[in-house]
Amino acid sequence: MHQFLSVFQAGVKKTLDHLHLEFSKLQTGRANASLVEHIGVDAYGQRMEMKAVASISVQDARSIVLQPWDKSVLGAVEKAIQLANIGVNPVNDGIVIRLNFPPMTEERRSQITKIVHQLAEAAKISVRQERQKINDATKEIADEDEKERVQKDLQKMVDDANKAIEDIAKKKEQDVMTV
Repeated sequence: MHQFLSVFQAGVKKTLDHLHLEFSKLQTGRANASLVEHIGVDAYGQRMEMKAVASISVQDARSIVLQPWDKSVLGAVEKAIQLANIGVNPVNDGIVIRLNFPPMTEERRSQITKIVHQLAEAAKISVRQERQKINDATKEIADEDEKERVQKDLQKMVDDANKAIEDIAKKKEQDVMTV
């Protein structure tokens, strides 16, 4: 494989990984630890991820329980959840914080579906930008046949990446719309 193509492939992998991460943060009909594990919490004089300061457990399809390992950060965890604006109010009982997710309305599902489409489009734009970088770099190739072959392979990789993005988005959309 030509070096330009491996650079492109690495860029596409990064884009797809980012897309998966963003999709994991979107609320579907079920409670999911990934909704809260990356939320920033101001604890011990610095900003830390939720998963670094509390255990996160999914009680059932609609609730998550956050139990800080140190009770002194309970208030900071509660405040971080409120600031994250994930559509749920934290319930602090002095020991743990409970998050009870309401059933998703049809309106909320369609909002999240729009976000899924926006994220997928942003990923496609990122792939096109990667392709442009490689196309600019292939101008240095002296051999016309090799340049043409690299560009042909590159276009096939772009098509594959776009198909993968569409498949991921379609699957996430189904998750969101499933009641």
